[in-house]
Amino acid sequence: MRLKKIILFLLIFNMALSSVAQSDFSFSDSKKESVNASFSLVNNMIVISAEVNGKRLSFLLDTGIKTTMLFNLKVVDSVELRNIEVIKLRGLGEGNSINAMKSHGNYFKFNDIINPDMSLYIITDDLFDLSAKMGIDIHGIIGGDLFANFIVKINYASEKLTFYRPDSYNPTECRGCETFPLDFYNRKPFIDATVENHLGKEVKVKLLIDSGGGDSLWLFPYSNPDLLVGENYFEDFLGKGLNGNIMGKRSRIKRFKLGSFEFENAAVSYPDSTSMLTMHANKDRNGTLGAEILKRFQVIMDYPNSKITLKKGKKYFKDPFLYNKSGIEIIYGGEMLVKENRARLVPSDNKETTTITDIFYSYGLTYKPSYKISMIRKESPAHYAGLIEGDILLEVNGKPAYNMKMDEIIYLLSQKENKKIKLLVDRNGEHLRYDFQLRSLL
Repeated sequence: MRLKKIILFLLIFNMALSSVAQSDFSFSDSKKESVNASFSLVNNMIVISAEVNGKRLSFLLDTGIKTTMLFNLKVVDSVELRNIEVIKLRGLGEGNSINAMKSHGNYFKFNDIINPDMSLYIITDDLFDLSAKMGIDIHGIIGGDLFANFIVKINYASEKLTFYRPDSYNPTECRGCETFPLDFYNRKPFIDATVENHLGKEVKVKLLIDSGGGDSLWLFPYSNPDLLVGENYFEDFLGKGLNGNIMGKRSRIKRFKLGSFEFENAAVSYPDSTSMLTMHANKDRNGTLGAEILKRFQVIMDYPNSKITLKKGKKYFKDPFLYNKSGIEIIYGGEMLVKENRARLVPSDNKETTTITDIFYSYGLTYKPSYKISMIRKESPAHYAGLIEGDILLEVNGKPAYNMKMDEIIYLLSQKENKKIKLLVDRNGEHLRYDFQLRSLL
């Protein structure tokens, strides 16, 4: 579970904020009918690059949030934000709040999409470090206020977005597509689906569509007596809230259905009810549909007409539902100096050699990303191997960790049971080697 879930689940439903008028998003060229843009798929989630008042920032594109937020203070300090007001936001639990700021009148630009009077919120509490959880710089989240003005096609396979003007959008005939109605609550989209529990009983559920959540499904057992957690589950850390950790159960659902689309043995998480007391402003909500399922489709989000169209994707649809079998939670640990070997080719001065060049090696120090163990599940393979919180990964299966992306490492830790994992870690300056085998709990 990524830190985005913290922001979404623990803040947005509880924002007691006065409304701020702002202009809509539009195309910079009013004659255009559509705009194409690229994105990066990171841990199943969509990351876009956009400008706020001329400063380029990275945003998570999230259908599960209605308001744009910034929370990377290192970058925020260099952005000239306009018309700032200090506010308090309620968090999880009674009486808790965090420091924040509200800003309006900002100029937003994403490719050929602009908003000259954008409103946003700035989270000043350093608890919200999404970059640490994603492994790359993430400066904010943008969602419903961008989706509201366009029909948006999301192609996860090609990592392309297409924004259409609703008044000129002419959908082409689409074989294999299915269209579903959307219900909106607090400007967030909900879809009806069906899950089959471990007893074989089908249950109708209403799910928040959350492109900014990397998991497949979150289900709330206390929202429906038939949403039962089977015997095959394990307790795990799902996220971190203002009052502490969000714990829950990870398991698999026998079957998940969206129209004629079906997934068997989909991964599911059941957050503890005590962790989510303030989450249910929408009493009909039974859970969340996350990006691990959304990425398996080509998606057309149509907020203006309250509908979503799905087409089976060729790249991810049949992928297995994986989960981390090591028991390790990893975060970005900042940059580290690494000694690199640099080869240089020069013409040979040796007349007797048959080669035309010689290779000279030099060494230099370069800043590279580091990854740190932030939490270890008790009685997990990593726990029994002797790894501890705070260990910095240096090598993963013989490959330098600094040359890997975080989702590459997580993918390795999510492979089949008994796969051997070898780690070299730095612990307070001492280099230690550990190995263990992945163990399936489901």
